[in-house]
Amino acid sequence: MDTFQAIRERRAIKSFDATHRFSQQEEDLLIDMATQAPSSFNIQHWRLVNVKDTELRARIRAAAVDQPQVTDASLLYVICADVKAWQKEPNRYYRNAPQEVQNLLVPWMKDFYEYNEQLQRDEAVRSASFIAHTMMLSAKAMGYDSCPLIGFNPIEVARLINLPDNHIIAMMLAIGKGTNLPWPKPGYVDRKEILFENSF
Repeated sequence: MDTFQAIRERRAIKSFDATHRFSQQEEDLLIDMATQAPSSFNIQHWRLVNVKDTELRARIRAAAVDQPQVTDASLLYVICADVKAWQKEPNRYYRNAPQEVQNLLVPWMKDFYEYNEQLQRDEAVRSASFIAHTMMLSAKAMGYDSCPLIGFNPIEVARLINLPDNHIIAMMLAIGKGTNLPWPKPGYVDRKEILFENSF
């Protein structure tokens, strides 16, 4: 499936074939594509918890208003982000870059983030959102469906996955073989409400 088609056909699917399983090769491809997502300063804040344990999935479902896609989808990822990733071996983010690029960006990263806690969190959420969207489009291109979820108790899910300090949960993402067609797209905001030239 080409990129434009994947973008147009991606929908949040709620019903999945609970018997379907991804092959390891498919999972590897999905993650390989996902990690091509952009991130500020190439920090790659994302941390993905692939929930495979069925009992843990059931507990997460209970913390997610009993939404069936949590347990029925082939894959369930808790999309997390390390808010302090910017300060963890920052040289590794540029190890393949030209030396002059490393000399510029690695020190700048510290200056950019160090005293701005809100920016650190914002960037972590942005990076997690980028990878989640890349995963959704990749899944669609592979012939699968997905459903991002924010309707859950983040404190309970954090406890269940043993979320480390300085990490946040951005969303969960269910991926699998959809079993129903979505209703028609419900509607779009008029373009004049979302697109402006030069200023509002």
